[in-house]
Amino acid sequence: MIDTTLDIEQYDCPFIATTDEHGVGFSAIQWDFDRVEDRLETRMVVEADDREALTAGLSALRDRENVREYGLLTRRGNVAHIRTVIGETDAMAAIRDNGGYITGPFYIEDGSEIWHVGFDDVEAADTTLSELERDNEFDVLDRENTELPEMQDFVQNAGAAMTLIEGCRDLSDVERQTLETAVSDGYFESPRGATLGHLADEFDVSKPAVSKNLRRGQQKMIQRVIEAMDELE
Repeated sequence: MIDTTLDIEQYDCPFIATTDEHGVGFSAIQWDFDRVEDRLETRMVVEADDREALTAGLSALRDRENVREYGLLTRRGNVAHIRTVIGETDAMAAIRDNGGYITGPFYIEDGSEIWHVGFDDVEAADTTLSELERDNEFDVLDRENTELPEMQDFVQNAGAAMTLIEGCRDLSDVERQTLETAVSDGYFESPRGATLGHLADEFDVSKPAVSKNLRRGQQKMIQRVIEAMDELE
């Protein structure tokens, strides 16, 4: 499989047009393409800088010409969960016509979209990229030829990867920030590049407080790592 990551600007995509005009970002969590009706159904998480920006962005998206259906599922603060149905874009048609397929979730912000697209052979990938150049602006961020053993390993160990992701989500903001700073400042290196006192000063807390945040964060992540190792094939 030829796995390609694109940063693309589609001129006929309502999501991209909305992010180009409003401070919102769209993250796809589910998508399904109807080949009979030539339409894409998605469920997306929408994030904005504040409630007002979210309201303006959602309103603009709802009124876009290529949006066939729109539904607000949930909303809290500056984050919303929506369902949409849009017509096929030129880029989507070019990828489908050449046997391409989406291999991962897409993210849209600041007028462009990150796509993960797969092809069964090099010729199909090259043909698609050539056709995309006619009506779209894009950069190829990554392109890899994934062999069968690598694909098998990825599929078999997807559960272990999700366990690690869940571990990251388990961290509180303070625990995550403390771990990140400890790593970047060299606390775990030998010899240490930072001390507990240094970290305490960074966060303006006591040494016992920063030590407790470190221990909690480490305990959560180590537990998830052990669970992930048990799940590895």
